[in-house]
Amino acid sequence: MNETGQPFGVYVHWPFCRAKCPYCDFNSHVRHGGIDEARFLKGYLAELAQFAQRALGRTVSSIFFGGGTPSLMRTETVAAILEAIASHWAVDANAEITLEANPTSVEADNFAGYANAGVNRLSLGVQALDDASLKALGRQHTADEALAALALAKRHFGRVSFDLIYAREGQTARDWRAELGLALKHAADHLSLYQLTIEEGTPFAARHAAGTLRTPNGAEARAQYLLTQEMCDGAGLPAYEVSNHALPGSESRHNLLYWRGHDYAGIGPGAHSRITSNSTKRAVSAIKSPEGWLAAVEAHGHGCDSEEPLSAAETADEYLLMGLRLSEGIDLARLAALAGHALDETRLNALARDGLIDRSGARLAATPKGRLVLDRLIVELAA
Repeated sequence: MNETGQPFGVYVHWPFCRAKCPYCDFNSHVRHGGIDEARFLKGYLAELAQFAQRALGRTVSSIFFGGGTPSLMRTETVAAILEAIASHWAVDANAEITLEANPTSVEADNFAGYANAGVNRLSLGVQALDDASLKALGRQHTADEALAALALAKRHFGRVSFDLIYAREGQTARDWRAELGLALKHAADHLSLYQLTIEEGTPFAARHAAGTLRTPNGAEARAQYLLTQEMCDGAGLPAYEVSNHALPGSESRHNLLYWRGHDYAGIGPGAHSRITSNSTKRAVSAIKSPEGWLAAVEAHGHGCDSEEPLSAAETADEYLLMGLRLSEGIDLARLAALAGHALDETRLNALARDGLIDRSGARLAATPKGRLVLDRLIVELAA
């Protein structure tokens, strides 16, 4: 818990991948010559120690290894980082400890080691369940490898999630119905289902601009989104966030921490943090270049390249932006306390009449209709 008794998380960013996927704009890097993992581990341990001094007395409720491809880490590296976290903070006995993994057979061989190190939740980057789509997405595994890795993950971890991307090039609602149906047969307790977005600066963006990548039009993409909600609801994995579905009680606690506006320490190249001290929340970001980050940590004990106090309005806007992604919505009293004023009642009433928001007691949530236009809805509420 943090100084206000709220959850506190630790995010560990491992920025290395075997290959860069053409749709990805995450801070991920390919190093064909390999890396000095022992040296990077020392950097992670140093930065952890620095954050521990800034966030004294917290109890860690969740830990998340993201990337990049954390399943390229040696199991000993993961164990050492977890041991360091436990040496700096109290770790809740029921803490959720997630590691993102690719489902190649080589990486799946490490699952037992990660579980022995303390990881209790695995998130698999499957992305598609047919080989042609996997190739188009630049993935390094086959559909059969993905299903085999998923089965193995279920044997080693109490909780397992996997990701899929839909509204891909050439994909129809009928295609997606069949693929999602297969996914639901193999699902454990959680699915992350993302509509393909064209991110600036990626190879997909260049192809899209050139007209050689044709994604489904708005009506088709909307149909696939609505189909996703229908099928997941029917399978008992309703959406608790725009792109995330889970059995009730199996939601990603770490991601809920972000969406509910709580504090977290982000460790590693390009990681972001939100740390509250003396009643002020500060936004911290790290150098994106892995080598640049490591050099800075070795020189200064941390790789921070930006730190700014968030104003009351900025903190409230973040809470609104993140919280409205959740099916549970936001606490209106908390938002008012953060912003220093309540939302405009006239605007709320107009949005409710349009069927875009639902007010239930002290909470405000986007309706299914509102989630279809969530970006516009948030702009209107924040105005």
